[in-house]
Amino acid sequence: MIKVSRLNGKTFVLNALYIETVESFPDTTITLTNGKKYVVKESEVVVMQSILGFYQSVNLLGQQLAEGNKNEEQ
Repeated sequence: MIKVSRLNGKTFVLNALYIETVESFPDTTITLTNGKKYVVKESEVVVMQSILGFYQSVNLLGQQLAEGNKNEEQ
């Protein structure tokens, strides 16, 4: 889950697993896999860093890195 802010400053939490796209129109717009869109105050870069941090915390990226290292050692 990542914490983001609406344009009015109210914060909420999104499940990063359901994020399909993050775009700047210039406001940052997050589109979920169900088509729902959220406009947030955070920049695209900050949202992407939050998503990467979430993926690492649930070990989605860590598994790929570990598997890649095993293949490189052989």
